[in-house]
Amino acid sequence: MRLSRTHLTAWLAAACLVPAAVPALAQTAAPAAPETPAAPAADAPPPGYWVNGIHLSAQIEGGITVNPQNPSSGVNFGHLFTDRVSQPLLNQILLTANKPLDPKATGFDWGFKLQGMYGSDARYTQYLGEFNNSLPGSRNQFDIVEANLLFHLPFPTDGGMDIKVGQFSTSLGYETIDPSTNPFYTHSYIFNFGIPLEHTGVLTTTHVSPLLDLYLGVDTGENTTFGSRGDNNGSIAGTIGFGLNMMDGNLTVLALSHMGPENASLALAPTYNADKYMRYENDAIITWKASDALTLVTELNWIRDDFLGFVASGKPSPANGYGLAQYASYTLSDTVTLNVRGEIWADDSGAFVAAYPGNNDPVRAQLGLPNGSGSPVAGKSTTYGAITLGATFKPSLPAPITGLLIRPEIRVDSALNSTHPFNDATSNYQLTIASDFVLTF
Repeated sequence: MRLSRTHLTAWLAAACLVPAAVPALAQTAAPAAPETPAAPAADAPPPGYWVNGIHLSAQIEGGITVNPQNPSSGVNFGHLFTDRVSQPLLNQILLTANKPLDPKATGFDWGFKLQGMYGSDARYTQYLGEFNNSLPGSRNQFDIVEANLLFHLPFPTDGGMDIKVGQFSTSLGYETIDPSTNPFYTHSYIFNFGIPLEHTGVLTTTHVSPLLDLYLGVDTGENTTFGSRGDNNGSIAGTIGFGLNMMDGNLTVLALSHMGPENASLALAPTYNADKYMRYENDAIITWKASDALTLVTELNWIRDDFLGFVASGKPSPANGYGLAQYASYTLSDTVTLNVRGEIWADDSGAFVAAYPGNNDPVRAQLGLPNGSGSPVAGKSTTYGAITLGATFKPSLPAPITGLLIRPEIRVDSALNSTHPFNDATSNYQLTIASDFVLTF
């Protein structure tokens, strides 16, 4: 792929905001809960309502993404969860009951998490075999985001081992399904196309030392459950990686890989065996808390699928997507935080970045079925750049409300080579102006 040197230099300069003096890039998540990097500190229980050690909460997110280009398809290309042009969305009603593990436990401890979602986001997060098309044709769907048991064992190291069993959100990636832990309303290309979202299986975190955690897990794959209706192929998958905690927690690294066959047997059989074509999703998050006010997060991502090069070549071959996202957050006060995100993400075969105009198209794609409606042109071999500027406002409100986030943003997406993926494949850029609210009870 050929890139304009001027374009590439400008986007790299905008995305790479970490000073050269920083020896490594970083992540703020507590090692035991990497899927919630912006959550309260482990020794500070979340606010809200507690019943016999069980935390109960409800959360509502809604927003709108305005696109002045107003494509006739009604789709913001490169977006998933904020894909509808200038239409208000009820993204999530999220209900949660959980008993978290005691982060200071030195002996056996147990907990659980049960979390259900209703809203437009559930189009993209549904497990195969659960609630698929339960509301036929509706933009708002149901999803069980989490249903798992948690255990802390006081061995095999002094720090012990944490075990998660059941259905759970992935540990890969800086951004999360839970909107309250993200700096922006719109998601990165990495979150949309470079990592899995949910798993069914077992994940262990071994606390080798205060410096090092080791992650190891086995699961059914991406957004899948068990059985012929729950998994789209016949092979298992898994997660492996490590976390580092340095400088008294001010510099952290989380590097994880998920691997396994992910293409649907329905789409490949009888010509090809889906179980033989692996997908590797690799993600590293490095967070540096430079000061009490400034936090810098760099995310590096590489996804490789051994089959999906078929999209470009007409035969099974590797397809790669890779890039980086740089975040900077500056806290002005207890109620206002300024946020910047710069990202470059390359889809070398046009196999990963796509649009799903039908409300059931994301699930159909996982099952190996074609879109149920006409689709905007899928992304060709393109290197995408995106700059997002935003703010988070956190006004204080009386009980029973325990939190409110308001997050306006402006975002520019661009194709850094000669393709025109935006505005129904007629433009090489896209401007969106968006805002949402996240209300927690």
